[in-house]
Amino acid sequence: MTIHKEGRKILFILLAVLFIINYVVSTYLPAQTLVQQMTLISSLLVYLLVLQFFRNPKFTIEIQDNMVLAPADGKVVVIENTVEGEYFKDERKQLSIFMSPLNVHVCRTPVGGVVKYFKYHAGKYLVAWHPKSSTENERTTMVVQNPTGTEVLVRQIAGAVARRIKWYAKENDQLVQGQEYGFIKFGSRLDVFLPLDAEIKVSLEQKTKGGRTVLAELK
Repeated sequence: MTIHKEGRKILFILLAVLFIINYVVSTYLPAQTLVQQMTLISSLLVYLLVLQFFRNPKFTIEIQDNMVLAPADGKVVVIENTVEGEYFKDERKQLSIFMSPLNVHVCRTPVGGVVKYFKYHAGKYLVAWHPKSSTENERTTMVVQNPTGTEVLVRQIAGAVARRIKWYAKENDQLVQGQEYGFIKFGSRLDVFLPLDAEIKVSLEQKTKGGRTVLAELK
């Protein structure tokens, strides 16, 4: 287990702030032992909560060219046919994964291959489960063409709390299935758009593990 690079600066600043708070409390309230103890305990809990958010577990990914892997840890909240209007502009199968603040927030490419399209969109910060968050919130859209020629679209979506999307991929990059391509700070959601003949392997409310849970099989 390691700490993700996106969290190192935040954790350093938070540690400094909490140290100052505890120093002030102990200096100006020397007789208030209970207050000092509660401040220290609260500081530890806050720091541990933020620390676990930026955890970055290491594991081996099994490459499966005909399978679509979950792009993140979370819970499946949408499985439906819908029209994808940005790139495909036709009907696709959509799967959405909601990430809570307790999940690992590394974003992984669901299939390996060439990045055919990548675009960042500034936008709103509606709650992640809002129907319009996929098209109106701050987001990135990435399309990867796998070795068999099938294109899969994955979209990072910021939410009401998650207001910082990071990405490390660009068009024409060659990605390995399960490779980290981004990070969403403090939770949100990822959408995956698949061909209509893809066989879905998960169900609603099912928990997913990024780079390990199989979402669908491509024909």
